[in-house]
Amino acid sequence: MTISPSTSPSADSLKALDDKLSKRFIELDPDGYFLIYLDPEQGLICAKHFTNVINDKGVACDPETGKPLLAKKNAPPRQATRLYQARTAKELCIQIFEDQENPCPIRYLDHAAYLGREFVRAEIALISGQPYVQD
Repeated sequence: MTISPSTSPSADSLKALDDKLSKRFIELDPDGYFLIYLDPEQGLICAKHFTNVINDKGVACDPETGKPLLAKKNAPPRQATRLYQARTAKELCIQIFEDQENPCPIRYLDHAAYLGREFVRAEIALISGQPYVQD
């Protein structure tokens, strides 16, 4: 789809496009995943990193048990490998991607791009006082 400079897409059309793109297949990052949330009292965006392994079916599994990870509210809690906290999306990205003492826990560029988008969404929610739900 080509957008000419005179075209002003509506918020609804952009939301529909974003929803459609969120449903595409993505390969899971073998270096782990992040759970992103806000700490509004401290004014922080938080990101917990968890390890996983990807089995031969492309399913994320617990590296200790080999069992598939459940995305349910009643799933057993896992221990995060690291907690990142920052005031802005940029500050959080710098902590994750530029820390010289801890290697970056992200292998795939599409995962890095996704995290950047989510951190910006979380920052906007933090500033506006709106709830944040990770996509």
